[in-house]
Amino acid sequence: MRKIKKVLLALGMAAGLAALSACSAPAENETKPLDLTLSSTISMTSEAVIQQVASATEADVDELIAASEEADSAFATEAFTTWKNVMSDTGSFVKMESADVSLVDDEYVCEMVIQFENRLADCSIYYDKNTSAPTSISISPRYTTGERLAKAGMNTLIGMGTVFIVLIFISLLISCFKFINQWEKRMTEKNAPAPAPAPVPAAPAVPEEEELTDDLELVAVITAAIAASTGASADGLVVRSIRRAPASKWKRV
Repeated sequence: MRKIKKVLLALGMAAGLAALSACSAPAENETKPLDLTLSSTISMTSEAVIQQVASATEADVDELIAASEEADSAFATEAFTTWKNVMSDTGSFVKMESADVSLVDDEYVCEMVIQFENRLADCSIYYDKNTSAPTSISISPRYTTGERLAKAGMNTLIGMGTVFIVLIFISLLISCFKFINQWEKRMTEKNAPAPAPAPVPAAPAVPEEEELTDDLELVAVITAAIAASTGASADGLVVRSIRRAPASKWKRV
């Protein structure tokens, strides 16, 4: 906690130094190119700010961000958040290579080239012209062409890979529809009621043989015909049963 207070105090002193240097400049010179004294003061102040911010380690940068938010310091919060995003690429602070101070609209802008342990970085700090308080900061590491191509290739690979994975998933999902239909068909057939058994065809009725013995006239005619054909006496013939022959037998005779 003592280290956090020390860093925040250093940022406050840097902002105060910038305010004093700006107040020392004549008002009529604010719209003209900055003199050497003002430019040098803002450059040294900006270098001190960058050095203090870059002294935050990975272990305590989150705590510094939380402390800055609690102290309601928007600039310190932005500074430590920006440093957290680039610290793995830049490494620790080494020195300031160059600095250029200019007045843009209503702000002093200090554009610096900082040498870090791993690479150069372009850093800019903006100061309010009226209060000379720091308002914004940016740190942009310089990447080699190979690193940029590698990052672009990785981003392209991730993007295209994601698209292809989604397309493959959709195609697999569509191909599963036929299995879903088959499953629904099996479940429908399983839950359907059993079909009723087919009715057994009835056996054809056997025609009842007609008994003609009681027809006396027919008996007398048949007796006389048999007696005439055999030459025997009709009295010796006794007709016990007379049945009608099927019509098909008569056709074959």
